[in-house]
Amino acid sequence: MHQGAPTQHARQAPGQQRRGRTLTAATAIGVGLAFVAMLLPAPYVVEAPGPVVNTVGEAQGEPVLSVGGHRSYPTSGRLDLTTVYVRGGAGRQISFFDTLVAWTSGDQDVFPAESVYPRGVTGEEVSEQNTAAMDDSQETAVAAALGELGIDYASEISVVDFASDLNSDVLEEGDVVLAVNGGAVTTAQDVRDALQEAESSTLRIRRGGEELDVEVDSEEVDGARRVGIYLRTEYDFPFEVRFGLEDIGGPSAGMMFALGVVELLTPGQLPGDTHVAGTGTVTAGGMIGPIGGIAQKAVGAREAGAEVFLAPAGNCADLEGRVPEGLDVVRVETLADAYDAVAHLGGGGAAGDLPTC
Repeated sequence: MHQGAPTQHARQAPGQQRRGRTLTAATAIGVGLAFVAMLLPAPYVVEAPGPVVNTVGEAQGEPVLSVGGHRSYPTSGRLDLTTVYVRGGAGRQISFFDTLVAWTSGDQDVFPAESVYPRGVTGEEVSEQNTAAMDDSQETAVAAALGELGIDYASEISVVDFASDLNSDVLEEGDVVLAVNGGAVTTAQDVRDALQEAESSTLRIRRGGEELDVEVDSEEVDGARRVGIYLRTEYDFPFEVRFGLEDIGGPSAGMMFALGVVELLTPGQLPGDTHVAGTGTVTAGGMIGPIGGIAQKAVGAREAGAEVFLAPAGNCADLEGRVPEGLDVVRVETLADAYDAVAHLGGGGAAGDLPTC
């Protein structure tokens, strides 16, 4: 009988088998640990595009803005405020996986949590602060809009608390500030600006119906002079402006709220058929201030269909290389700039004729 060639079987030595099993186990453990690590909390904050709301439209079936006690005019224009979703920080944890996804995204930004929120602050405290900032910005927006339209209103600046004991011996809660160094003031910002001129200042105040002058000292904090008091401006408007927007906080909608109020109080359609969005704080005097998350807000605006985005001049550097395709950015420094830009667009003018970043 013919016998064929023998078949050879490769056989690993016992030591090689043990090393192979060890390597496989180590790899599995490493992959498992990496997976678990990706799910662990990360000390970061992620900013992403948030919802967009038409200030002269409706939200959840209710008008975002409405006027009582004064004639208002219907409009179908678009003057959108923009927002940012913020995840993480202030006791609200996100995972390393979420952070990695945000890092690789072109429309999200990642920041160390402590660069956004002070250590120890809670999510509830942040929400309360944002709600208070929104309330203040709404009142300030009405003041700015009425100033733009030349409608008179009254205001009063009062001491509401003390940040330090520096002047607690000469000022009291409830004191109304009328003037600083002989110059009349109408907003808390006016007071802050006037106090930068000297190490000590004279405040004319009203206390219990009596007017008197008090000397206050200031100290330099973060490059500005402070007198250690918290001020609040109380406005007395000749009619009511109601805000129907909930679940959005912070001061950055001020400019768009102000434009919305102007739109409701004037005939016609300010932006015409141009879909305008924007962001920025506003003072009672109409100055526009920079805000955070502007790159995400520009993305959100474009996704909502906006053609033009009004951006504070102080944010132009933050938009470099990050403007979505199809969105024209218009740089504004004052409410008058914003109003003129929107009126230009509403009249058929081109966005390219306006200043940009």
